[in-house]
Amino acid sequence: MNPEPEQPNVGEPPWYESASIPALLRHARRAYGTAMRAALSGGGCDDVPPNGMYVLGGLAMGGGGVPLSDLIAQLGVSKPAAAQLVDTLVLRGYLDRTADPEDRSKFSVTLTERGQAAAAAQAAARERVDAELAECVGAECVLQMRRALGVLCHLGRCVDAGE
Repeated sequence: MNPEPEQPNVGEPPWYESASIPALLRHARRAYGTAMRAALSGGGCDDVPPNGMYVLGGLAMGGGGVPLSDLIAQLGVSKPAAAQLVDTLVLRGYLDRTADPEDRSKFSVTLTERGQAAAAAQAAARERVDAELAECVGAECVLQMRRALGVLCHLGRCVDAGE
């Protein structure tokens, strides 16, 4: 695979050098999203709703129960929208929701067996895209991209915190 995207005009700088970073990020997500959606579909999990992959992947990486309030905060959506997403994932068999024994007003969510299988499928797809990217541009370039994105995430948290 050629690591460089197609160039419409020879001798001109590549299109991505003048594209806005938010636009590049939006379109780059498609490579992961498409691969993960295909993996989920192939595994019989084509009913994962939007943002569901984030929840399943986050819970799988977290390794255990996550307080529902933490999940809602991480999603960056309204509490009703997050609750609806969790309800949908519970109804479709991806999550179990249990009340906190010490505080019945709090809930935790954990992956079911189906949720674990979906998370594993999307993780494998993500790893395939990561490997293809590293093959195209090199591991050092991928590491530098991760560093830049990490700094960008930090800047976003600083803005959110009013710093």
